[in-house]
Amino acid sequence: MNPADAIALPIQVEAEEVIEEATTPLFDPAELAIPGNPSIDLDMGKAEDILRYAVDQFGGRLVQASSFQKEASVILDMLMKINPEARLFTIDNGNLFPETLEVWREIEQRYDTKIEVYRSLEFAPQTIREQATTDNAWAGAPEDCCGPYKVAALQSALLGVDAWITGLRREQSHTRGETRKVQWDTKNNLWKICPLADWTERDVWNYIFENDVPYNKLHDQGYSSIGCTNCTVPGEGREGRWAGSDKTECGLHG
Repeated sequence: MNPADAIALPIQVEAEEVIEEATTPLFDPAELAIPGNPSIDLDMGKAEDILRYAVDQFGGRLVQASSFQKEASVILDMLMKINPEARLFTIDNGNLFPETLEVWREIEQRYDTKIEVYRSLEFAPQTIREQATTDNAWAGAPEDCCGPYKVAALQSALLGVDAWITGLRREQSHTRGETRKVQWDTKNNLWKICPLADWTERDVWNYIFENDVPYNKLHDQGYSSIGCTNCTVPGEGREGRWAGSDKTECGLHG
């Protein structure tokens, strides 16, 4: 799908246009991928230091992706302390949990910020829930749902951006075991910043409680990983995502 077919639609605010000269990354992607090189290996840096590096390096062409899970809350809290004007975005597919919408509102109020909203134009204004009443596409083939509803919208969100911040952690699944804190995203042709790559579940919760960070209350109900209402159930790690299928990733990260 062409990125031009996905459009940012506002829920509370329209995404602001950011006009800024493109920056030149300090390192070549191939060089940064070499582990163990102390001159370019940022993987030993603390989460806050990685975020500060990203802010200094990419400025307004840096965005944080948020699905309003606990990792996103931690990163957002750190990022707002470094740059209160940082850009944040989410993908709204029309099928978010009420608890997700609640923490979304709480975050915007707490940090006095507005989160840019992206939805795929392909199915707008039809939501996943509305589509499910007709052909139930997501139940038989989840990839047919994630692709047009999430991946296409991400492509739009990343247009004109040099780097994006995500909450990936190596501990989350075997598919994320090689995640580095600063890595080249070959799929989207830009930098991906994963400051919590080496954090454990306990590290995340310790930060939340020590800093009184707003978090999705579904985590208190046994949901470790939170996605859409139609295919997410309580479970450890990412076991609750796409329950009953072999799917492990929505396509945003591979």
